[in-house]
Amino acid sequence: MAQPLNTQPTNLATVSRTLVALAADVVTGVQKVVVGPGNVRSAQDNARAAIEADRARAAARAETSRAVAAMIATSPRRTARGKKLSTAR
Repeated sequence: MAQPLNTQPTNLATVSRTLVALAADVVTGVQKVVVGPGNVRSAQDNARAAIEADRARAAARAETSRAVAAMIATSPRRTARGKKLSTAR
């Protein structure tokens, strides 16, 4: 009688890894069917999108900072309120 090649007992970790791998294959297959094989996002695509979003947020922050600085620079200077009251009497 021939012995099986893998004589180690199957443990919970092996079964879990196998189930996760099968689930990932199913999800990938469904994604390819739904969006098409050319439109499947990869980790590199996700990273590139995250970098672009970070750059856009940084540009928006910089623009807001420039706008606030311009408003502060062009606003009239206020004098101390106490001096206005004392000169009005």
